[in-house]
Amino acid sequence: MNASAGTPATHDGFDVARVRAEFPLLARTVHDGKPLVYLDNANTAQKPRCVIEAVDRFYRERNANVARAVHALSEEATDLYEGARTALARFINAPSAQELVLTSGTTMATNLVAYSYLLPRLEPGDSVLTTRMEHHANIVPWQLVCERRGARLKAAALEANGELRVDEFIALLTPEVKLACVAHVSNVLGTVNPVREIAAACRKRGIPLLVDGSQAVPHMPVDVRALGCDFYAFTGHKMCGPTGTGGLWARRELLADMPPFFGGGEMIREVRIEGSTFADPPARFEAGTPNIAGFVGLAAAVAFLESLDMQRIAAREQVLLDYATARLQEVPGLRILGSAAHKAAVISFLVEGAHAHDLATLLDLEGVAVRSGHHCAHPLMQFYGVPATCRASFSFYNTEAEADVLVAALRKARKLLV
Repeated sequence: MNASAGTPATHDGFDVARVRAEFPLLARTVHDGKPLVYLDNANTAQKPRCVIEAVDRFYRERNANVARAVHALSEEATDLYEGARTALARFINAPSAQELVLTSGTTMATNLVAYSYLLPRLEPGDSVLTTRMEHHANIVPWQLVCERRGARLKAAALEANGELRVDEFIALLTPEVKLACVAHVSNVLGTVNPVREIAAACRKRGIPLLVDGSQAVPHMPVDVRALGCDFYAFTGHKMCGPTGTGGLWARRELLADMPPFFGGGEMIREVRIEGSTFADPPARFEAGTPNIAGFVGLAAAVAFLESLDMQRIAAREQVLLDYATARLQEVPGLRILGSAAHKAAVISFLVEGAHAHDLATLLDLEGVAVRSGHHCAHPLMQFYGVPATCRASFSFYNTEAEADVLVAALRKARKLLV
């Protein structure tokens, strides 16, 4: 029996059964026939059939390189690739598709900003401001460039419930700060940060703000114009697209003033041995052959998400979060980290007397896939004084019945470990 059996076919007009049918992998069984309960969506999301078919169709019918030839296949491939840029720009309400650099994901995007925007502007004594809840992709690139320039990285603290101390963050926006960085949604706690408020404070002080949108774009409507930030990074594989895809939106004037980060083909105007001149953004930052098929698949993922409506996705996931949180609190000795007032459907937890890895291993044997570890957020683990947590992260295709399976598996595992 599928883990979603016995649940209503629709929830507030959201046809969960129909949506689940679009994801072939959700029908899998593991470990001698146990239905897969996939609760690792903050790590990577599953792919709907339309994405899989779009990638397959590209390789079967249109495979060619982009922007390099005038034959039919190349022109078709180029149209599809640039169509993905247009679709992504529309999805986040960017003012122009030419302000969107296609990247391999958020990590590449933050490194692009670190080396192309920040490094030329940093001087000894300068600083970069981030928070203690960030993913390593929003910490390590800033550390690397700060070390080169004799600058330093500052981090705003959190409340015990996982909310950012916004007043402290704003107080740390001192004149030597050359860039501020914040996650839109924490990948560990699910905390939704008040980006508009933070962006307004940064703008008032003339400090650019980069937002890590990896955990926001797949789960809620995102409007970069309304947010008021200067850079917005996101990852395609977390939004039902292929791996190795993502984007960096940046204000046009910032991109125009940034030198290339990678050098190679298709990012140039003219190359001479004596020196080169470079293309306008975004081509300036897209050296080499991109993941063309991946972006074709990502465009299909965007269309799929738009067909479901991001507002309805957010509402459905809020229902799942509330239900799963209440059920998990019934498990003796279980502690949830992060109870922010505004939270996405991510639940990190520990069970007293059980190591997170052992717990996740036993859950897996019951067919429940969660992530255990530090979640690429060492400073956050240090803040809570724990080496690791288990994390159940929900998506719109999950069900209340799957949350019930998680709770039953936890109760069984607890008897073995505690």
